[in-house]
Amino acid sequence: NLGLPGAGGRPREDITKLAKHIADNKLNIGANVACRTVVTDIEPVVEMTQAAGIPIEVCAFIGSSYIRQYAEDWTLERMLNNTRDALQFARDNNLQVMYVTEDTTRATPETLRALYTTAIEHGAIRACVCDTVGHATPHGVHSLIRFIREVVNETGVEGVKIDWHGHRDRDLDVANSIAAYEAGVDRIHAAALGIGERCGNTSMDLLLVNLKLIGAIENDLTLLPDYVGAVSEGCHVPIPRNYPVFGSDAFETATGVHAAAVIKAFRKKDNWLANRVYSGVPADEFGLAQKISVGPMSGKSNVIFWLEQNQISPTEELVTKIFDRAKKADRLLSDEELHEMAR
Repeated sequence: NLGLPGAGGRPREDITKLAKHIADNKLNIGANVACRTVVTDIEPVVEMTQAAGIPIEVCAFIGSSYIRQYAEDWTLERMLNNTRDALQFARDNNLQVMYVTEDTTRATPETLRALYTTAIEHGAIRACVCDTVGHATPHGVHSLIRFIREVVNETGVEGVKIDWHGHRDRDLDVANSIAAYEAGVDRIHAAALGIGERCGNTSMDLLLVNLKLIGAIENDLTLLPDYVGAVSEGCHVPIPRNYPVFGSDAFETATGVHAAAVIKAFRKKDNWLANRVYSGVPADEFGLAQKISVGPMSGKSNVIFWLEQNQISPTEELVTKIFDRAKKADRLLSDEELHEMAR
């Protein structure tokens, strides 16, 4: 998604530049833009498509829940008229449309049936189901997708795809997206590190990790750490230490019992085992590695292993010194502290 043309000015310039970049570099990336379901938002996309030389999908969105209708003073008839006018304009100008009902998860079945049916009759090739405020639970997602599939089938139009768009207000973004996948959606929306409005959107990186682990995809994901790192730096969004998989603590083990099992696996020279014996996520499949640290819950095996990994002879005197220091600490000892003690 390249942006919101309706914002005017610089956003329109940026969208065109990004679309041209995709075209000029022959990138295997489809482009789309978000537009309100009004003709004036969609009009600029005609020129952008011509300037970039590649198709740009229109994501035409409109609020669908009664709470949104009440806030906006919308009637269903007005919403349906907007849908007819906007999508007919897009069809007349050969623009592909994904029709997006905002707040789908809090809308009535009757409203959704009317909106999607009208949109599909006027050329929409995708129906996007939105959990705009992170309201849904996985069970609800299954039920909703089944219902939307029935609505799409009732139109008799073949080839219409279903998308899922989730938010993480209740931290159910990835779980709901997996539920949508299991319910048969054709495409799932996500954003790097889950960056987005309020608490954010579905986390792209964690969604990919989970899809890989349940066998839904077979992509090589060893460059994902570089991806999230670049986004974190570029968007000035720090990655929490305990962020799953990509946080600095994700594969760090310091507790004696845990670390001992990992160390025994390493001693067997079995990296596959070491990355799984105390981890539900195999670090090596995502370009990462286990890290053994030293702290107040550690055993001497942690100290010995850390020293060996850093090419330092684990003499009994040094191991005891570090071990005693760790037991008195109120946190993990840093690598810098351990190197200083060794020196």
